[in-house]
Amino acid sequence: MATYTIGKFAKRFGLSRSTLLYYDAQGLLTPSERGANGYRLYTDADAQRMEAIQRYRSAGIPLKEIDVLLDEEQGKLAARLEQRLADINDEISRLRYQQQVIVVLLQSKTIQRRTRVLNKKKWVALLEASGLDESGMRRWHHEFEAMSPEAHQDFLESLGIPAKEIRAIRRWSRTEAE
Repeated sequence: MATYTIGKFAKRFGLSRSTLLYYDAQGLLTPSERGANGYRLYTDADAQRMEAIQRYRSAGIPLKEIDVLLDEEQGKLAARLEQRLADINDEISRLRYQQQVIVVLLQSKTIQRRTRVLNKKKWVALLEASGLDESGMRRWHHEFEAMSPEAHQDFLESLGIPAKEIRAIRRWSRTEAE
């Protein structure tokens, strides 16, 4: 079985030695072996655990939660990850709203052109410029709603459309496109 010194292990994962020492102190990743000289030695099993830690870190999961996730049963793991996804979606919605408010507060045409904010008026103009008439827009919404209803909701929210109007658009989208 291959073993890795702390330096080689850190390099393999693009981490600092101090990060690995911190993970060890937190009980998140303790080296499986010690050399005769007392040095930490990491195994392939440790590498697999480190890969899982990095995947969870990439998902924005705090270290305290990762420690729990690594030892969770599959069903509980899925539930925790689904909750993280829901939290991210909520945060994205809040950030989109803040982005829209800031653009309005700045009242700058330059900012409006440079920002990633797209409002309903601009979106409808873009669809019309692309040759879609009312019937084409209805088909577009119908397909979006059928393929990915939650993404459709998110998209409509990102345009700054009020909740009541979004509900109406989604109801309208669920009826058969003509």
